[in-house]
Amino acid sequence: MQVTEMMRERSAIVHGSTIGMSMVPPTKTKVTCTVGPASWKPKIIRRLQELGVNLFRINLSHTPIERVGPAIAFLQQHSTVPICLDTEGAQVRTGSFTVAPTNLKKDSLIQLHRHSVQGNAKKFNFTPPDTIDLLEAGDLITLGFHAVVVEVMEVNSERAVLRVRKAGHVGSNKACNVHREIDLPAITVKDRKAIEIGREMGIDHYALSFANRPQDVQEMRQLIGPDPTLISKIESRSGIANLEEIARLSNAILIDRGDLSRQVPLQKIPACQKDIIRRVKAIGRPVYVATNLMESMVRSPVPTLAEINDIYNTLKDGADSLVLAAETAVGKFPVQCVEMVVSVIAEFERGN
Repeated sequence: MQVTEMMRERSAIVHGSTIGMSMVPPTKTKVTCTVGPASWKPKIIRRLQELGVNLFRINLSHTPIERVGPAIAFLQQHSTVPICLDTEGAQVRTGSFTVAPTNLKKDSLIQLHRHSVQGNAKKFNFTPPDTIDLLEAGDLITLGFHAVVVEVMEVNSERAVLRVRKAGHVGSNKACNVHREIDLPAITVKDRKAIEIGREMGIDHYALSFANRPQDVQEMRQLIGPDPTLISKIESRSGIANLEEIARLSNAILIDRGDLSRQVPLQKIPACQKDIIRRVKAIGRPVYVATNLMESMVRSPVPTLAEINDIYNTLKDGADSLVLAAETAVGKFPVQCVEMVVSVIAEFERGN
């Protein structure tokens, strides 16, 4: 690519224009976009389709059940791109906080309630609410991404008492990780209701979050039926241990690097990604890769060189699809982000 052409493309991105980027040819590698407040606009959805987005993802962890039907209808009205419902799955999350983020101080005591409460520095709750029954004194729990760590001091019929071991900020609906294996249901009540809505509205792609065992995939398949595409997400050590069996029962595998990094040290994630892709491709299943691909573009119109390098190397690892999450759901530059991802894919495919 000539220097002047590169400068023209960079200028187009910085100024929010699609000049120089609108004629990107179709690519073999697919792009999945999570939809959210930043992309719930007809012109944006149409533009993302024009750029070659292959799948629109509705994240049920951030979509109230009453919004699932309208969200599907909106996408179907303004696009012909297939829609994927991505389940909440076997995941613990914080409830709602009055002020988010809320600062939790080291050694402070917090009441973890069984029932829904307005969270603050002294009390909050988990979802699903039955999580409290699985906790034991001495358990360590991380709240959010590598942020606050609390220890369970005691558990009774109504609440648990937590002591903050590592201070920090926590907010509403943040994923949490108990530092030992606990037996959560693979599919939540909300997931089941959303799947019913999806089947009624003709959805033919579903993603199973936290696919830990082959039985989880089989349970999901029974709910969605034999024909839809089932994407199983690898987000835990259990998922890695059962990878081949999970992949054989699925149409595709998705590596969620963010949630996986709660159980696998950050410095091991690149090697882990390569290993998962190699093992899944060996049995003939496509692999999606998600999390932090263009994180800086949530706020900036241009990515970092490290992000471009990460995408290029992820493609070189053998990824079949790249998944954008916050970048297109809540970011300031959803269209520019997809333009850049597609251009990197095109550059990679021209050279390979």
